[in-house]
Amino acid sequence: MTEQNTPTQAVAEAEVPAQPTAPDHTAPQDTAPQDTAPQDTVPGQWAAPATPAALDTDAATSEAAPANPFAAPEVPAGPKDRRGLFAALRWTAAALVFAAVGTGVAYQVTQPERTDIPGLSTASDGRWAYPTLSQPALPPGAAVPFAQDNLDGIHYAGLTQLLLPAPTGSTPDSTLKLEKDEAVSVDGFLEEYAATEREKMKEQFTNEGLRQIVARGWTTPDGTRTRVYLLRFHASGFVDTFEGCGRDMALNGVKLMGSDLDWSKGKVGQSSPALNFVSLFAESKPVGDEQVKAGCIQSGDIQAVILQTRKGQVATVPFHQTVILQNQLLG
Repeated sequence: MTEQNTPTQAVAEAEVPAQPTAPDHTAPQDTAPQDTAPQDTVPGQWAAPATPAALDTDAATSEAAPANPFAAPEVPAGPKDRRGLFAALRWTAAALVFAAVGTGVAYQVTQPERTDIPGLSTASDGRWAYPTLSQPALPPGAAVPFAQDNLDGIHYAGLTQLLLPAPTGSTPDSTLKLEKDEAVSVDGFLEEYAATEREKMKEQFTNEGLRQIVARGWTTPDGTRTRVYLLRFHASGFVDTFEGCGRDMALNGVKLMGSDLDWSKGKVGQSSPALNFVSLFAESKPVGDEQVKAGCIQSGDIQAVILQTRKGQVATVPFHQTVILQNQLLG
């Protein structure tokens, strides 16, 4: 990065006109206080999840306004003649110009790119503004998932605390059949799948130790409908048997699912916390009026299933953002 001259250095390097009639006058040295560029709060993510995730998400999602880039300069002592006054004004103007330019450049350099922050909504790429994410409180003595004394990845936090919050500006999905404390029945969850698959999956849940299902759903102004399901099993070994994810997943009303090629090509932001396994799928063409995309996260004793539908096509960026942030919460 190119080093910027401070206002004092810029003044020192300027030519000083001779003052033969006023040798006792020295040019006032203006000190322009250095203004540190504001650092964006990373909503939806915490320092590495986390904010992943960082886990930021709520939480401020707006960018902090920069402070006054320079303070008012000190008033110099009254000059003995008009030439001294003009010299003082010229020095003061030069200091203010260099202070403004230096501060502006520093602000631009230190400001993080908004497109690098998953939790922020940006007009350039369509990301949603999520609340700042935070790790849920654990019962006394409980270990975090994948710690040395919890290698199986048991999540001791309340399951609803691990659900991704809805983004700003969205409305709750009234079609989601929620019971008390955002719980969902097995039958309610299985409505997402083809009728021919439901009986087999229900039997599997009974035999493979399913304990609880919770969900949260919302619709954004662009018409995207999102449903996030968390399924808690008795242990990670039972999660391995879940057959509700994959390219052959039989979702209700979907003819064929394939791998999400955009996710496969992308590299940034896809690292999984701890031992989480993440896979994304998209409805293959031809699609109907709406396209469906699915994100699956296996994290210890929890299986997450994220579904997004939208008329025409599901937007890539907010879909990936939603999966990344939910992944961070589970990490």
